Amino acid sequence: METKFVGIDVSKLTLDFDCLPEGSPQQFANDVEGIAALVDLLKGSTVERIVLEATGGYEAAVASALAVAKLPVAVVNPKSVRDFAKATGHLAKTDRLDAKLLALFAERIMPPLRALPDEAQRALADLLGRRTQLITMRAQEKARLTIATELAQKDVRQHIAWLDKRIVKIDGDLEKRLRKSPVWCDKVELLGSAPGVGPVTTFALVAKLPELGTLNRQAIAALVGIAPFNDDSGTRRGTRYIRGGRADVRCTLYMATLSAIKHNPPIKAMYERLTAAGKPFKLAMTACMKEAVDHP
Repeated sequence: METKFVGIDVSKLTLDFDCLPEGSPQQFANDVEGIAALVDLLKGSTVERIVLEATGGYEAAVASALAVAKLPVAVVNPKSVRDFAKATGHLAKTDRLDAKLLALFAERIMPPLRALPDEAQRALADLLGRRTQLITMRAQEKARLTIATELAQKDVRQHIAWLDKRIVKIDGDLEKRLRKSPVWCDKVELLGSAPGVGPVTTFALVAKLPELGTLNRQAIAALVGIAPFNDDSGTRRGTRYIRGGRADVRCTLYMATLSAIKHNPPIKAMYERLTAAGKPFKLAMTACMKEAVDHP
């Protein structure tokens, strides 16, 4: 049976399917019945790679169903696919064309397979995402308080107090979920033993970086987006730089590193050595962040 490379374009209501080397465009509903029909179709084929774009959560159900069926599914960054489309001259965009493009991306790029988060992992990530939203709303309300009229200030303060209570409640829920799982509990104990790593950093690393502890340090640094890239051409040696990765994890690590360079002796010593050597602040911080994920 011929090996297939499959692309699935995901929207809120539909799943557009296509495959290579011989195209077979079909559309399924993005619901329980449609996902089951799509999985049944693929189970009878020799599939090398199935590619979906991350679409803010609409892809979670179908990606999980494909993974449970032991099919080789990869959820990729939409920007990578758009860059690939530009490089190969595929400028037109419809759901059907996107499915074919994703199949081509699967064939040419062969993106690596990574374990998808289970239901408990997704729930933890959702709670952490909600906490971030509440923190943002609280900061906005505090900013409004400085310019609000006396009449509005009472209402703003009441909303801030309500947000404070909700954040405390979510922090408690996150702590309980982490303590319930033996696997997570071990990670929490290990992370918590590092000076400068508080509950928020622990929540973020466990929820948003489940690969921590299963991949080598180079792969983890690349996932977070703190692995330096070369920028050399001919005899020129450009400044190394970082890009991509998981911005939410990187931001959390940055704030934790600000604390670590004061209170964590190995990180503090590394930071002082780099700055004494004339390294810029951001370079020294990035190096310390990388050291933190290399040796949590």
